Amino acid sequence: MAGNTRTLVLTGASRGIGHATVKKFGASGWRIITISRQPFSALCPWPGGEKNHVQLDLGDPVELGRGIEEIRHRLGGDGLHALVNNAAISPKGPNGKRLGAMDTPFDLWRQVFNVNFFAPVALARGLVEELSKAQGCVVNVTSIAGSRVHPFAGSAYATSKAALASLTREMAHDFGPRGIRVNAIAPGEIDTAILSPGTEKIVEEQIPMRRLGTPDEVADVVHFLCEKGASYVSGAEIQINGGQHV
Repeated sequence: MAGNTRTLVLTGASRGIGHATVKKFGASGWRIITISRQPFSALCPWPGGEKNHVQLDLGDPVELGRGIEEIRHRLGGDGLHALVNNAAISPKGPNGKRLGAMDTPFDLWRQVFNVNFFAPVALARGLVEELSKAQGCVVNVTSIAGSRVHPFAGSAYATSKAALASLTREMAHDFGPRGIRVNAIAPGEIDTAILSPGTEKIVEEQIPMRRLGTPDEVADVVHFLCEKGASYVSGAEIQINGGQHV
């Protein structure tokens, strides 16, 4: 990579927080390699986006192995400055029903953990040499649902996010000696396409700031964690929820 261009690998780039993060890092001059189940979308354009997109199903361990090799090929021996594990799935029952511990099929539970938990650690392990070379960082996107029962997020999603928060601490401990920082952000109610009916009641009754967060506000915190100002921050989970967690 010529000059001082830094590189970000981001999963789940096609909408919401991922889309906002692409725009934020792109505006700061980063090269961005995106990973998504979908092909590159012209709805989320940025310079060099199409040639820096890897279409990959993070829930398929065989596909994931192939994808890691493809990312390493795209890096071409250069270091990786940031890995943001943003992709996640949150399945619902019929008519958007919340799936709890009693009625979530185990095969669905495994699918959720493959995407939300195993893919982040597999990507970090698979790209550890590139992260170490750049003295880079990892940001895992957890959720307020990982620390409290949420009326819409199901049990599989919530437990996968709680596990990812714990994994963030473990990774900070294990990757730290290589010069790699690992942190998490835990968004609350963010104004994206995946909001469920009834969110207005949560805003009115549970969020001290009495409003939804925006994807840009989340992207700003991700960007901070990947920049010099956060150079001694590792093992943290930053709540982004307008005070909802209190």
